[in-house]
Amino acid sequence: MSVFDPRAVRRAFGRAAATYTQAAALQREVESRLLEQLGYLDDRVPARVLDLGSGPGSAAAALKAKWGRKSDVVAMDLALPMLREARAKSRFWRPIHAVQGDAQALPFADAAFDLVFSSLCLQWVADLPKALGELRRVMREGGLLVFSTFGPDTLVELREAYAQAGIEPPLSPFAAIQQVGDALVAQGFKNPVIERDVYTLTYPDTTALMRELKAIGATDARDDRPRGLSGRGRHRAVAAAYEPLRRDGVLPSTWEVVTAMAWAPPPGAARREGGADIATFPVEKLTIRKR
Repeated sequence: MSVFDPRAVRRAFGRAAATYTQAAALQREVESRLLEQLGYLDDRVPARVLDLGSGPGSAAAALKAKWGRKSDVVAMDLALPMLREARAKSRFWRPIHAVQGDAQALPFADAAFDLVFSSLCLQWVADLPKALGELRRVMREGGLLVFSTFGPDTLVELREAYAQAGIEPPLSPFAAIQQVGDALVAQGFKNPVIERDVYTLTYPDTTALMRELKAIGATDARDDRPRGLSGRGRHRAVAAAYEPLRRDGVLPSTWEVVTAMAWAPPPGAARREGGADIATFPVEKLTIRKR
């Protein structure tokens, strides 16, 4: 059963393309820290790199600047307006290839990439194990996967304010750190390392928080979300429920970020499905004995 409506995700981030870079302060910080994780590559230079959920392309540009002509960098996003922003960061001497696509059905050949980088994208994927299975498919053996995603404690204060106001929170659910780890192991990724960080941002009021969520495209993308306008009365009720948390003149907002790093397994390595290990191998490798 689908959790997210991909059309709603695409529309929300498409509309946010022009405002995302200016509003996404936390996203820039998380992306910067994730780029630092690439030190685990040592002196290896990846020939092909995928920036999954590239948004306006800042990470893709940084990856291209890091390795220059030695690496072929592909920026992929679900929203075409985001890719237009990414293309604007491409230069003829340092080109970035822009591809529109869905993380659950990647438009790439098997074993196409040595490195997959993804910052705060996979929380918008309805089926995380399926998306990780696709990433395993397009990665070469020994390739590095490094990504970040939001955890379930993200916007916990806002969720509780909605609940206290008697309103179902119009916020998307996110996978817990244990689920991220289980999904990586189930898909056969090697030596996963998973970390959890909690950031606290502050806002003058709930209106400022809501405006930022809209500016970065983080709107309600649930498949069963209620349609139609919410009304000012509902917003006032949520603001009143949030207000007791005010400290030093500002309202706190928690953002939980899960960071993961793992290595792609060799072709045919077992993966977990339905509680069983399933391995694959090419038919031509079968030994046939004739009598």
